[in-house]
Amino acid sequence: MRIAVDALGGDNAPGEIVAGTLSAARRLPQDEFVLVGERGRIEAAAGAEVPDNVSFRDSGGAVGMEEEPAAALRARPDSSVAVAARMVRAGETEALFSAGNTGATVAAALLSVGRLKSCRRPAIATVLPFPSPVLLLDAGATISCRAQDLVNFAILGSVFSKSYFRLDGPARVGLINVGEEPSKGTDLTKEAYKLMQETGAIRFVGNVEGRDVGSGIADVLVTDGFTGNVVLKTAEGVAKAILQMVRSAMTGNVMSKAAAAVLRPRLVGVRDQVDPENYGGSFLLGVRGSVVIGHGNSEARGVENALLDISRTGAGLSDALEDALASSQADPQAAQAGAP
Repeated sequence: MRIAVDALGGDNAPGEIVAGTLSAARRLPQDEFVLVGERGRIEAAAGAEVPDNVSFRDSGGAVGMEEEPAAALRARPDSSVAVAARMVRAGETEALFSAGNTGATVAAALLSVGRLKSCRRPAIATVLPFPSPVLLLDAGATISCRAQDLVNFAILGSVFSKSYFRLDGPARVGLINVGEEPSKGTDLTKEAYKLMQETGAIRFVGNVEGRDVGSGIADVLVTDGFTGNVVLKTAEGVAKAILQMVRSAMTGNVMSKAAAAVLRPRLVGVRDQVDPENYGGSFLLGVRGSVVIGHGNSEARGVENALLDISRTGAGLSDALEDALASSQADPQAAQAGAP
């Protein structure tokens, strides 16, 4: 794999981004990494000992976290994320990683890298680290969706999760809704339910309520970008709050501290399981190449894990996804599902 890294994107750039890239490069000597950014800054952050499989590409500055993505990209086409995206389009790299402005990364991917055939809108696919991990999409790329978009998300998520989770059989796909019955929900979810039930391209298990998101009933959960982002941020916030509650309960008195000493190894494992740094990034599915969006506050370990994931999924990811979408359109049942 050849991976372009937006070295200026993120709250901790360029130091943590560069450090994570160098660590990944040492662990993945067969891959190539291109750090994109203002050359003086990223070379200074890298120091003298740079692995042979790491190079630099000069660019302008970063798109700020609070900037309007499309306007910023138009005003600064030489920004680090824009240059990195054009490298994917030109075939210089097969993948792009950025922990910067999410909207700017999505916009740069759409403008420069381009969408897969039959995919009107992309989706951000995020792993929710429950005891039975589940892939959630869309987590924020496409706020307003059509029913067919949700079907496409289901197909993309099914193919991706089978590879990512190393599933033996087809991935189980659920549609996030306010009830299990097909008649529940909005016009969008009711129509999407019908289309998902009719297509033979996925293993559809029906509606999944919010309380069952972490139950293991599905490997893939599909929803629009607005709902998905709320689900993701809520899950992260609740996990953080519960860990804080447990920590407080175990520091109150002598007995609590004694119990904490016994339970600490298990609690550390739980903490690590929900730590976003262990799930370094979210894949933007539906675009050509591998585009991975890191957490805005990513540190070196999170960047390294994201790059390891990119390498593990391989350069053929977008081809496999495009083939799945094409096959679904060729399937009579799927073609019926895609009819206007």
